[in-house]
Amino acid sequence: MVTGLLHPGIMGTAVGEAVDGEVLWASEGRSPATRSRALEAGFTEVPDLRTLCDRSTMIVSVCPPGAAEEVAQRVSATGYTGTYLDANAIAPATARRIATRFERFVDGGIVGLPPTPERRAALYLSGDDQGVVGETAARFAHGSFEVHVVGGGTGAASAVKVCFAAWTKGTAALLTVINALAAAEGVSEELTAEWTLSMPDLPARSRATVAAIGPKAWRFGGELREIATALSDAGLPGGFASAAAETYDRLADLVDVPGPTLEDAVELLLGALR
Repeated sequence: MVTGLLHPGIMGTAVGEAVDGEVLWASEGRSPATRSRALEAGFTEVPDLRTLCDRSTMIVSVCPPGAAEEVAQRVSATGYTGTYLDANAIAPATARRIATRFERFVDGGIVGLPPTPERRAALYLSGDDQGVVGETAARFAHGSFEVHVVGGGTGAASAVKVCFAAWTKGTAALLTVINALAAAEGVSEELTAEWTLSMPDLPARSRATVAAIGPKAWRFGGELREIATALSDAGLPGGFASAAAETYDRLADLVDVPGPTLEDAVELLLGALR
């Protein structure tokens, strides 16, 4: 059992460490930080994508959501015939489009941060071929992710992820924007005082939210656009997800701010309006 991993980011590395058998990664065009993670995890380096595809019986794609289809197209173009697991935060319709490129396709959705002994994370799997889905689930049986097989075919696992992230990332964006509006109107102190009386968790949650999302905001815009697509495809209003995507786009520069604060986030959000 040989798994090709695309790519060893923080979450991708955690997924690679959870799968049984040898794990390959392609070093062409990857950063020194990626190489360091891959070496520490014990993955086998190969020079390029074609070599990885030629040697892998399963490929796992973990990349920014906006790149998921391009990555799948590049793998498909090599003539790859093994199992392709797309574990990206994409709309169900996006997963179904990607599935048309592969005979053995598994739709995946990751819920949670990279797992630790103290912190759970879940990997949801679905697909039109239950045999292939079952084989894929078995390859994670001894890993650190809780594996859940979802009925309903390709797109179901992505739907679980989309619904989960719509709440977690959507509410984080809304809370941050509300703080920015209060600052723009000069009522931050009054709002904080009222929250302290009426909803006492929100002042601390506002600050904790920015600290948590700041380093990752640059890649959440694409995920929220996939959520907006999923909502629209279901005939539901998707505008708030699109607004959250714009919020994260404006917060993208927080990746370069050590220990980002609520004030940093507010400044970035309002700076785009001034």
